[in-house]
This record gives sequence, C-alpha cells and structure tokens, in this order.
Amino acid sequence: MRTSKMGMKNIKLSNLDEMYPAQDILMQTGQIKQYGSGVYAYDNIPLKVLDNIEEIIKKNFNKADYIEVQMPIIQLDEIWKRSGRYDQYLEEGVTMISKTDKGTYCLAPTAEEAITVFVENRITSHKQMPVGYYQIGPKFRNEIRNRGYLLRGKEFLMFDLYTFDKDEKSMIENYNKVKETYFKTFKEIGLDIVAVAADNGAMGGKNSEEIMALSKIGEDTILYDEQTNQGLNVEVLEKEDAENYLKENYNIENIKNLKEEKACELGHIFALGTKYSDSMDIKYIDDQNNRKPFYMGCYGIGVSRVLGLIYENNVIKENGNAVGYSLPISVTPYYLYIISNDKKMDVAEETYNKFLDRDIEVIIDDVKGSIGEKIRKAKILGIPYIAIMGNNTEDGFVEIERTKDGAKKTMRIDEMVDIIENMKNTKKDINLE
Repeated sequence: MRTSKMGMKNIKLSNLDEMYPAQDILMQTGQIKQYGSGVYAYDNIPLKVLDNIEEIIKKNFNKADYIEVQMPIIQLDEIWKRSGRYDQYLEEGVTMISKTDKGTYCLAPTAEEAITVFVENRITSHKQMPVGYYQIGPKFRNEIRNRGYLLRGKEFLMFDLYTFDKDEKSMIENYNKVKETYFKTFKEIGLDIVAVAADNGAMGGKNSEEIMALSKIGEDTILYDEQTNQGLNVEVLEKEDAENYLKENYNIENIKNLKEEKACELGHIFALGTKYSDSMDIKYIDDQNNRKPFYMGCYGIGVSRVLGLIYENNVIKENGNAVGYSLPISVTPYYLYIISNDKKMDVAEETYNKFLDRDIEVIIDDVKGSIGEKIRKAKILGIPYIAIMGNNTEDGFVEIERTKDGAKKTMRIDEMVDIIENMKNTKKDINLE
C-alpha cells in the first residue's frame, strides 16, 4: 500500500487518554472514526488487523470440528418472547428494537434464540450430536457506559459459538473442548488469557467463565491463581452459595491463595443446560425414542474488544510518552514500512515491487517528507518493521529497524526481502543481532 493513497495527514499527538492511549492515537489519526458514542468506522489497517484476528479464530475452531454459519442480525421479537427473555432485555435497556408495519425486530445482542430455532427440525436425533455452530458478525447492545472506545461499543464484532449435546456429561465435555480451543486461539493471537469463574446472570444455565486478559486497563478485578491459570471475579463472592459454587464447578477451595489483578474481559463461555430448549420446546429423539431437550453451551469472543486490547498491549513509548505501537506479527496486515530519501525513491519503488511480486503486503511511504517524519508515521500505523534507505546506507543496502524495541541491522536489500518473506510464513520475529 502507498501512503499517498491513505488520506492520512501529519498529526501531532496531544493530550492522549491516560487509560487508553493506543485507541486514542487511532482516534486522533483517523484510523478509527467515531460516529457517535460507541459507534465506529475502521480505516484500512485496523480493519485488516480485525480480519486477521477473525481468520485465526476461524482456523482454530474449524480444526475443532465446529461449523461456521450466519444468523440474521435483525430478528423478529417473537423468538425472544418464545424464550422468555424479551421483556427482561427491554427492561435492562440492552436490546435495540425497530418497530415497523411488518412487526417489531430486535437488533441482535446475541443469538441463543436464533440458533435454537435454526437447529429445530435440523438436529432431530441423538446420533447427530455433539454438534456446534459458530458465526462472526456484528452485534448491538445499548451500552450505557461507552468509555474504553472499542472495548465497549454499541455496535461490535463478535464470535459466538453454540453447542448441542444429548446430556449434561456430553455438554461439559464440549465445554472443556471449547475452553481448550480458546487458549490455543488466544496464544496464536498473542494474548495471555485467564478463565475466570463468573455468575451466569441473564444467560442462565449451570456454570460460566469469563475469558479475561490480565491488563492494567482492565475494568474488572479478579482473583487469580498463577499455577492453575484459574481465576474468579470478585462479584461471584457475593453469591449466597459462593463457597459451594466455586468448589463444585471450578475446584477452587481456598481463595486466600489467589492474587488480586486487574483484567479485561474478552469473552464468556456458558454451560447453559436445557434453559433454551425447554423454554422454546425444541427437542431431539433419544435412543429410547423419547423426546428430550438439548443440552446447550454458548461461547463468545468480542473480536473488536480483542482488537482494542492488542493495540493497548503493544504501545511504543519514548521519554515516557506513547508515540504509537508495534503490532504483533501474528495479526499485522503489513510487515514492513519502506522509507527513503528523495534521492533513493527509485530504489525504494524497486524494493516495494519485489515484495508485491511475492504477494507480501508492505507499505511504501511515497509522500515527500523527512526520514524522521516517516519513521514517526510508521510507528503511528503500528508497522512492526521499518526499512530505511537514507544518506547513511550504501547502495544496495538497507537499515531495518524493529519498532517495538528499536533494534537495528544493516543488510542487503535482497536478503531483507527473503527475511521478511520467511517472517510472513513462520509468524516469527526477525533476529537482528
């Protein structure tokens, strides 16, 4: 991509949000555009990071034999009334509705009702289970508190998975399988997560865990066991049967061993039991030819939340001030930012074309300006490596710099192209020693 096509101006960062500096940089530089409280548009780079997060999620859950589908975003109120959640969600102010002469529609905040109707007359026998369906798409919730930018939006991108089993034992086996897939997925994305015991709330069901990442910007306080990677939300301690609940469902017997940490919620997993199949009267035929309710699980990941935290976790600071970020190799859409002075622009163009010939996405800064201005822009855009062709580099050579730590190395241009291609294929950082 060429910077001349981006429509990005040189902007001096100022008065950054102390809690969310990275997302404030996105706002100030126009990489995300706010249309109202909790409503955003994405420019090219954060959009492509979002796409890469989606692909990692899909890859891991496809490998685990879950099936991708797509539920409607607008849903007739009757399916929500069928489950009994319509009035509750309206009273809580969560659901956004649209009244038309053809009926009242809900803008989907979640999809338990829609997926349960989807399975009706599709999964009819115990022989077809276990089965799970997932989707990635927009959701809508009338969030009262929109502080945190992408971490708490009214419209947001969400991964949601729904499993169907014949009994409680199979449901818990599926629950554990999904939980394991979460840890694999987030490890590849580049975030360390903790499964945190939580209250089921309006979702209902047997037990649930919030999927959280330890972070200083986290809105939640959790108690965390470093040895088991298990945590609990302090809100759970307010339950009347908190002690038995934690022991029975999460094998937590002594909370005194847990360490208090700030954490950011990225997802939630629920073992729902028969709550929805009972309330909506959707059944399957068991091996005794009896109608039985499905045991369901539901699992979510706030994909746009993950995006926001990735930016916050990878801030670059100079003299104590945030100046940009360095995106992880696992999700960056562009691996390299090519910079040259005016005299070497032809060489920069040749180098750029070499990457295009190998289908490697990089950025060339083809706008006139100083080397310093271009380096500043590369960091604001979050590109992990910079290739500099300036007055101090010999012909045929380039200085490559890693933005997250400032490590540098001079090498031949052709060698650099090979190294970047290998980095793309392996998703591993370059050794610049």
